[in-house]
Amino acid sequence: MSTVQGALAGVTEIEAVLRAMLARQAMLMDPPAQRGRPRILPAYRLWCGLLVCVLRGDRSQLELWRLLCEGGFWDCPGTPIDDQTLYKRLAAGGTAPLETIFAQISQLLTDRLDPWIPDDLAPFASEVVALDEMTLDPVARKLPALRGVPTEATLPGKLAGVFDVRRQQWRTLQFHPDVRQNERVLARALLTDLPEKSLVLCDLGYFGFEWFDDLTTGEHWWISRLRNKTSTVLVHTFYAAGEVLDALVWLGAYRADRARYLVRLVQFPHGQQLHRYITNVVDPTRLSIAEIAQLYARRWDIEMAVQLVKEHLGLGLLWSAKAVVIHQQIWAVLTIAQIVQALRVEAAGRAGVDLFDVSLPLLVRYLPRYAAAGHEPLAAFLAAGARLKFIRPSRRVTISAPLPDLSAYQWPPPDLVRERTPRYAKRKC
Repeated sequence: MSTVQGALAGVTEIEAVLRAMLARQAMLMDPPAQRGRPRILPAYRLWCGLLVCVLRGDRSQLELWRLLCEGGFWDCPGTPIDDQTLYKRLAAGGTAPLETIFAQISQLLTDRLDPWIPDDLAPFASEVVALDEMTLDPVARKLPALRGVPTEATLPGKLAGVFDVRRQQWRTLQFHPDVRQNERVLARALLTDLPEKSLVLCDLGYFGFEWFDDLTTGEHWWISRLRNKTSTVLVHTFYAAGEVLDALVWLGAYRADRARYLVRLVQFPHGQQLHRYITNVVDPTRLSIAEIAQLYARRWDIEMAVQLVKEHLGLGLLWSAKAVVIHQQIWAVLTIAQIVQALRVEAAGRAGVDLFDVSLPLLVRYLPRYAAAGHEPLAAFLAAGARLKFIRPSRRVTISAPLPDLSAYQWPPPDLVRERTPRYAKRKC
């Protein structure tokens, strides 16, 4: 059993809530009995067993079959079925029940985490989210039909997600079978239910004038790195000292490719590198140079969430070559990932420390030990946090950015033109 799965298996409070909630889900129940023989394996037992397999770190559909045959989880008895019956049942079951479980668990955890949400992370924004995509690992070529197939043909697709940085929770997820599709295509659909005035953090894969303009038109804030060789037109300089710059610019110096809205460009040296960021937060009193750099660094939170899903919760090893079973595994893994992330946020909040001061590897290693000893796992972990260095200063790399005094800033005239006719070249879209 991996440490993460073992930790969750020992967190009795979370598991009890999970059990109670699943028992109330109509989506997990079989329809009213029809004529003929009733199902041997109830839907409730099937989907609960799938989640338990992820919790315990099982690595195949065969392990799920063994678990269901032998019972041994919660109050579910063993079910005498053969493995092919289970495989057919999964293939016909779809993902709707697991998507419902994910949504309900996410809402439950959102309510639970509300007391621990930091109030100093971009307080002007309604939400702070990061966007990214992860390509699922190739399907293992164990079957004769898959041997000799090119690696690209065994890629099942990619998962695009919106990650809530404040709560450390996946907010929205979409699957797409084409791993080569441009990121911005799925991104627009992912943000349809995002509240206005949310702050969106995204890497250079999303860089595009039309994309930035669409975010601004949709009344969202955004921060991005400036792509090399992007042409700009300097309009107004707030502050300049050496290589440090805070200014308003147009993106696109030529008529063939130009953005609609005036944006803010900040730059500063850090080590041997010149960091350059752009944002539609054009008021320096709302967001300083240092805060822009710190917020953009939180984009890496979604990278860490992807690492948890793929390396620790087993999504790097797919159970099947069938698309529907792959999707079922994805939703089960992401449901458990929500719980793991919530435990860390709550631990940091109860300890009164920064999120990254709580060691995730030690959290998942020691929670099952405390549970096995009869303690409330999270409380015992926090009690020993400083003494055993479960909670220690984070080694996460931080970028040291300047913080110029606003009294040195030059403010633009009130009649400054901030919008122009756009033209999008549509490169790489």
